[in-house]
Amino acid sequence: MSGPSTYQPSHPALQWFEKRLPLIGLIHSSFIAYPTPRNLNYWWTFGGILSVMLGVQIVTGVILAMHYTPHVDMAFNSVESIVRDVNYGWLLRYLHSNGASMFFIAVYIHMLRGLYYGSYKAPREVLWILGVIIYLLMMATGFMGYVLPWGQMSFWGATVITNLFSAIPYVGESIVTLLWGGYAVGNPTLNRFFSLHYLLPFVIAGVVVLHVWALHVVGQNNPAGVEPKTEKDMVPFTPYATIKDGFGIVCFMIFYAWFVFYIPNYLGDPDNYIPANPGVTPAHIVPEWYYLPFYAILRSIPSKLGGVIAMFSAIIVLAFLPWLDSAKTRSSKYRPLAKQFFWIFVAVCVLLGWLGGKPAEGVYIIAGRVLTFCYFAYFLIVLPILSRIETPRAVPNSIADDVLAKYGKKTASAIAVMLLAGGLVMGGSQNAKAAEGGPTPPSLSWSFAGPFGTFDRGALQRGYKVYKEVCATCHSMNLLHFRNLADPGGPGFSTAQALAVASDIKVQDGPNDAGDMFERPGRLADKFPSPFPNENAARAANGGAYPPDLSLMAKARNYDRGFPQFIFDFFWQFQEKGPNYIDALLQGYVDPPKDFQLAQGAYYNKYYPGHAIKMPKPISDDQVTYDDGTPQKVENYAKDVATFLMWTAEPHLEARKKLGLQVMIFLIIFALLMYFTKKKVWANAH
Repeated sequence: MSGPSTYQPSHPALQWFEKRLPLIGLIHSSFIAYPTPRNLNYWWTFGGILSVMLGVQIVTGVILAMHYTPHVDMAFNSVESIVRDVNYGWLLRYLHSNGASMFFIAVYIHMLRGLYYGSYKAPREVLWILGVIIYLLMMATGFMGYVLPWGQMSFWGATVITNLFSAIPYVGESIVTLLWGGYAVGNPTLNRFFSLHYLLPFVIAGVVVLHVWALHVVGQNNPAGVEPKTEKDMVPFTPYATIKDGFGIVCFMIFYAWFVFYIPNYLGDPDNYIPANPGVTPAHIVPEWYYLPFYAILRSIPSKLGGVIAMFSAIIVLAFLPWLDSAKTRSSKYRPLAKQFFWIFVAVCVLLGWLGGKPAEGVYIIAGRVLTFCYFAYFLIVLPILSRIETPRAVPNSIADDVLAKYGKKTASAIAVMLLAGGLVMGGSQNAKAAEGGPTPPSLSWSFAGPFGTFDRGALQRGYKVYKEVCATCHSMNLLHFRNLADPGGPGFSTAQALAVASDIKVQDGPNDAGDMFERPGRLADKFPSPFPNENAARAANGGAYPPDLSLMAKARNYDRGFPQFIFDFFWQFQEKGPNYIDALLQGYVDPPKDFQLAQGAYYNKYYPGHAIKMPKPISDDQVTYDDGTPQKVENYAKDVATFLMWTAEPHLEARKKLGLQVMIFLIIFALLMYFTKKKVWANAH
């Protein structure tokens, strides 16, 4: 059996260092000679995956913090500036934002594996409790990070969740005031959350060290749930577990890269591409998908205090599992009833997540209460009873007797079921976030769609012309600079052409040496000018409505595709909801139905939520002259300007997909090499 390290450095300098600080020996005993059960399956690789994801989140988070400005007036634009102006800033942002989802996917699989195989049972109680603490810290860190972009869902999510603490008797209001730093969510809140979001990952890393330490003290559990007895039961951590974990990590990186490079906004909320506005409440305030089961539990309890207690109890109850389940047999592989109830519990969690993305009304509330009862019943009723009445099957005498190969197909099936279940949860959240009140816009064919998609330069230039002559009379484009017109992957303007466009405008600058403001021709570094000096002037000119900024419009608009289309979108890399919506909206002006009451000054649009829109029909045939001979029809104007707005929202789309192809090829080849290496290494063990 592999045992403690016998490593002795040969170099005199290393010998001198090792006598005073045996660091190399510690690493050797912990990650090379450490004895590992021979029958561990791929579910055990998620511990290593979580370590990698924690490292990714810390590194990208530190770099992002160098460019982020934690101020309510600048936070939103600073995040967009990172994406647009920092070298590979878009990569850092998407690695970090999608990394949070990958972190939670891995931790949920890691936790469910522990539940199924009884990894919380003696002597691993402390190991399990430390894992629950890590999970709580992850949830707090994720919530605070979600607030930092300071979009609509960030602001209102912070308002709703922090308000929950006011339900605590006597001290609730004081806690809320402390979190807010005042009497409403504002700049002090953002600064507090930024500081804590930066700090907590290092706290998590510290608890992870304790978690690994506890693991090495008591040893790893295994699918059979039996303790090692002979050397045949164990293999050294390196190379056996190392190469197996490495292969699993590379496969997970392929999954991660698919999101980062091809569907970076797939798991996000379009409302977070709208700057925070305390005066406009989103139709549905929904947290990130990984909080949805607990959000459903919170909403299912009529009492505010009761809901808060139930939500936190749903997490804390995990820490008491070692004492709630007193069965002697660890692994559910040998407990037929426990196995069935485990999968029922997984289904309950998935359905709670689906309900968390639905409106809190009608049958959804009733279903939420039933499933909340089922959730707690599993821990407080089912497991204690099963531990007393269930007769388990015979457990192998040793790890060596347990044949892992028989369970390979079941493992693959379980992964497929979990992916499908995750799609149901995330698809449900999309339903709640989708625009209401109109038909689904038709899906068009876009040149930039798919893994090899690129922008049509002609369409971008025509779209810019439509924006300049039509849209720019009311709508701003605050995140775009004139120099961007000449950027690679953009409309294809030369630097001279972009400068000529900029020179056509007059920019107020100053003060000069005399202290006076003055006008000058525009420069490449200038932003696109706003048509109005302030919001009040814009509202006065538009019947009280405020025309939104168009910089991120293609990412800030959404509509329902739901389940199972949500799953198909993952494979087809469908990210064109925004352009489809913009195109449909511009062509959606029709006469209202006879029974529709249209307010004075509003216009009927069949694709606009609620159908009553303040913007009059903006464009008609032959309104904008095309120099390239393209027919001057509304449908062409709409599609061209939608293409242009997709570029303004994703200016690095082409660079992202090009790099993504290179990364995917590298990871797939690396995964194949790792697989064949693993096969050769493990051939000796089997």
